[in-house]
Amino acid sequence: MTVERIPIGTFSRVTRLSQRALRLYDERGLLVPAEKDVCTGYRSYTADQIGRGVTIGHLVSLGFGLAEVGTLLDARTAGDRETIRRLFVARREAIGSEVRRLAAIDAALARGGADPEVFAMSITEPTVKEVPALRVLTRRGTGTYGETIPRMIGEIFGALAPRNGREPAFRVAGPLMTIYHDNEYREQDADLEVALPVTGRVEVENPAMELRTLPATRVVSVLYTGPYEGISSAHEAVFGAVRTLGLEWNGPAREIYLNDPNRVGEEELMTEVQYPVA
Repeated sequence: MTVERIPIGTFSRVTRLSQRALRLYDERGLLVPAEKDVCTGYRSYTADQIGRGVTIGHLVSLGFGLAEVGTLLDARTAGDRETIRRLFVARREAIGSEVRRLAAIDAALARGGADPEVFAMSITEPTVKEVPALRVLTRRGTGTYGETIPRMIGEIFGALAPRNGREPAFRVAGPLMTIYHDNEYREQDADLEVALPVTGRVEVENPAMELRTLPATRVVSVLYTGPYEGISSAHEAVFGAVRTLGLEWNGPAREIYLNDPNRVGEEELMTEVQYPVA
């Protein structure tokens, strides 16, 4: 018996997938038509492909990339529940990060609507100063700013927690900082390092952490007071001062967090932005 062929237009209506999407899924090998006219390129499908098409559309609507969709479909065929679980967990984490980012934007908009002085950021005049060498416990990694920095901060402070009823031998010797190793803004794979000045003997279980010394350096610095989402204005001020003073940017930028967001309101948060200069 001849298997009935479904024209691409009909298949599109049934699966709620555009013809453009169907052509893309064909190119990626996710949903290859049962038949394709060599001369015209016209595609047709079979009824048993409808379920796969609907599944692909559902996974795309959940925010999975096409490579992830392919992996998920293969895992379902193989009965690989662990791969499916891992990809769904990673997607939920990405959604959580985006929700937090949007919540911060919403809070900033709410403040702006209530405060006509929202554009008057609290930033001190740039200064040039010498920063001594610092012995720091660091955790370096890549990812998005909103997810990676808080996670690595948690790991750093987790190393200060008592082990087997014993306090760690080292002590905090200064404020926490983030070091930005990229020469450009990167949304997904930023190269970031969280550093905490410490004294004493350091023993940590996490092999991703490192004890090192940040060399002494000269910096242009400003003190910014306000929510973290407004910190770009401080970077703008420092960068402008570096150019005005005729200095040369000479190393990764740093943000030093001078108070605890768990103890003060975000309008009181104090962050020092430093650009090392030659």
